Amino acid sequence: MSGEDEAACCADALSDAFLEARERDLRERLGRRRFEHTLGVAGTAARLARTYGVDERKARLAGLLHDWDKAYDDAGIRVRVEELGLAVDPYVFEEMPWLLHGPTAAAALARAFPCLPRDVVQAIARHTAGAVGMTGLDMVVYVADALEPGRDYAGLDEIRALVGRVPLEELYLATFRHVFLSLVERRKRIHPQSIEIWNYYLARSHDAADERKGRKGTA
Repeated sequence: MSGEDEAACCADALSDAFLEARERDLRERLGRRRFEHTLGVAGTAARLARTYGVDERKARLAGLLHDWDKAYDDAGIRVRVEELGLAVDPYVFEEMPWLLHGPTAAAALARAFPCLPRDVVQAIARHTAGAVGMTGLDMVVYVADALEPGRDYAGLDEIRALVGRVPLEELYLATFRHVFLSLVERRKRIHPQSIEIWNYYLARSHDAADERKGRKGTA
């Protein structure tokens, strides 16, 4: 596919018609509460994208599609992984298969709709566990999944209050911390990569703080 063809194809995937068609698909694929959650994530992702200078259409689309495979149970998602030929962490496959609905959704959607932008596909894949080296779009979708209006867990309002007041990466780190601590408090399993992700972004946060102090010191 030429560069021009790829650009035209990408534009089609970001069109209102494509978004509305996938919304109809999701209404059939998901239960009512999960479908309402996806609409909440799509809207929240779009608002975060406007605030932080991320592509709003891509954010809305990735937010809408992020739970495309959420209706699969544990056995079903394992079969889905095998059908799609995905290489996943064996521990997650056996002990935490529910976290794989992001990677399977991304792979299935990319196969069904080849014109989906690659960064949208990646954001869908990364929304469950996060990753080192998240893009702005990745972070927007991850945060939107946690902060959409239907979520009412303790502590979320404090994170919502940070929107627009702190950089996107700091907002992502605050959200990741909340999710991590919630899992620990509820004695839930933690994704094997979570410590690496936390350490990576904590170090970046400290480096950014030191840089700000350095600029103030030389002002």
